[in-house]
Amino acid sequence: MSNLSRKSSHSDDEDLKDLAEHVEGSPIVELDTIENTRCSKYAWLVSLTAAVGGFLFGYDTGIISGILVYLGDGLGKTLNGSEKELVTSITSGGAFIGAIVAGLCADRYGRKMGIYTGCVLFVLGAVIQASSFSIAQMTVGRAVVGLGVGSAAMIVPLYIAEVAPAKYRGRMISLDNLSITTGQLVSYGIGAAFANVNDGWRYMAAIGAVPAIILCFLLPFCPESPRQLIYHNKREEAAKVISRIFPDGTELQVQQKVQHISLHVETNQNTDRALWWQIKQLYVVGSNFRAMFAACGLMAISQLGGFNSILYYSGTIFAAVGFDKPIAVGTIIAATNWIFTWINLFLVDRVGRRQILMNTLWVMAAAMACAAICFHWVPLSPSLEITSQKTGWAADLVLVSMVVFVAFYSAGAGNIAWMSSEFYPIEVRAVGTMLLTMSCWGSNVIVSSTFLTQMENITPSGAFGFYAAVSFFGWIGVYFCYPEVKGMTLEDIREVFEHGFGVDFARQKQKDLKLNSQRQNVEVVDQV
Repeated sequence: MSNLSRKSSHSDDEDLKDLAEHVEGSPIVELDTIENTRCSKYAWLVSLTAAVGGFLFGYDTGIISGILVYLGDGLGKTLNGSEKELVTSITSGGAFIGAIVAGLCADRYGRKMGIYTGCVLFVLGAVIQASSFSIAQMTVGRAVVGLGVGSAAMIVPLYIAEVAPAKYRGRMISLDNLSITTGQLVSYGIGAAFANVNDGWRYMAAIGAVPAIILCFLLPFCPESPRQLIYHNKREEAAKVISRIFPDGTELQVQQKVQHISLHVETNQNTDRALWWQIKQLYVVGSNFRAMFAACGLMAISQLGGFNSILYYSGTIFAAVGFDKPIAVGTIIAATNWIFTWINLFLVDRVGRRQILMNTLWVMAAAMACAAICFHWVPLSPSLEITSQKTGWAADLVLVSMVVFVAFYSAGAGNIAWMSSEFYPIEVRAVGTMLLTMSCWGSNVIVSSTFLTQMENITPSGAFGFYAAVSFFGWIGVYFCYPEVKGMTLEDIREVFEHGFGVDFARQKQKDLKLNSQRQNVEVVDQV
């Protein structure tokens, strides 16, 4: 096919003005033909670099499991259950605050600034933890790391979503999720490596600073999000970024993509509006509220369903049911999490978000129900101490149930929940993603600060039965409220929630996009 001849920027603007006048009532995808061209390696490298922030997130949330097992009296005393819950949950509390701060600054200072800030917090928190000699100091270190985790958890998937081409957006966001699970897996490996080292837990904490420093050196090579640039009236810079993401796109197609984004952005008008105005739009505009409900609802389900209890307390759980090497057994959980995140990465843009969720949430519920039943035959005292070494089949089935739960969690809700920032229109995307991340860490605080107490008060069977119920009702919620948006541009997705929760509308939209893509392919063949 012959390329369109290059025109002056003035001529392009005139063409786009004429085209924009006919947008209403016609398929807006006509402004977005560049999405059908080849995606560059540059876009993948940018997403992979940003995903190092996810690795930090995963490492610092996973390493606490090993630290708690090998901490001993390193802080001046042996920690009891409440003190372990404090040291663990304070990170989630810090992440909650970190997400708020990152959300407040994301539109004004850009996406990259939030990632830089997270790196500084990760380094500072690692130093404080590694040098701790009291519970108070360790708590401060975990809180500072939490601020970094919240910032990374909020900004990184938002940044990747705005940089990624529509057809690869799910997979590119999954790179962040894969980095998170890689960080968690590495944290278990580091925990096992330093298990027999004197004060090995200090090395476990300190190593968390290394990837943060690496990320600081890599970020200057990454661009600002093109949608953020257009939001701040920097159309020429946005065009340069788009042309690097789509190297085969013509100059006209690049300008059409800029126009497509601009049609959905009140350029530079929202930047000076108060945060309260943006939050208000999430509640008073029906489509925004439904998008927020679907996004935050899935996030809450993914956190309250029990995964973080397994992640944070796997060493404690497996020691309680009688395994001699709880950290080594816990590594099986982390490895499962990592492997099935790969599966999500390969399937999410092919099968779709909704279909994966519908086929994984009910299995998660069944796995937790099985664990709840098996705990009935594990000989535990009210203080969660093993009373007999003959745990047998019950302990083995608890492990199998948790592996199955983690496998389907990682293939589904655990990763897809972070993709839901794509539901929000750009004028509320930062604050909406902030609330999404707050939903994560608010739920996380509840789980991490109450798990051991819950196990003691309502028994392990009761605790895991509760988690089973959360996943089951989450499955019902997804059926009614979670639309399929694979392959849609961020600008097209805003239409979905203007039709209720848009489940049926999105299904029809998918068919239209497929037909339109086929039509464009036929046109290309005809021109050749």
